[in-house]
Amino acid sequence: MASITVNGLDIATDPDGFLKDLNDWSPAVAEQLATNCDIQLSDGHWQLIHLVQRYYQQFGLSPAMRPLVKYAKLELGDDKGNSLYFLKYFPDSPAKSLSKIAGLPRPDNCL
Repeated sequence: MASITVNGLDIATDPDGFLKDLNDWSPAVAEQLATNCDIQLSDGHWQLIHLVQRYYQQFGLSPAMRPLVKYAKLELGDDKGNSLYFLKYFPDSPAKSLSKIAGLPRPDNCL
């Protein structure tokens, strides 16, 4: 079984690094998941992590890229509501890596 270790605790993941139990998520877990994706989290990353978590709380699913961008435009404004903004922070499949680091399930349309 795949896992990550955070503060001495083994946390179960699927083979692609998504958390098996969403309740295991914490900022420290996010930092480790980001490190595993070669991402150093900044304030901009955290803003998008919290955004995708709000989306999940509101709609009950991890967003694909198009609805995520629309949601960002509504929540954060036009300057952040575009795919190029997301690619700046999450260059490899933004919706997928953002959901992973935010402790959410894999978006349905992501391979």
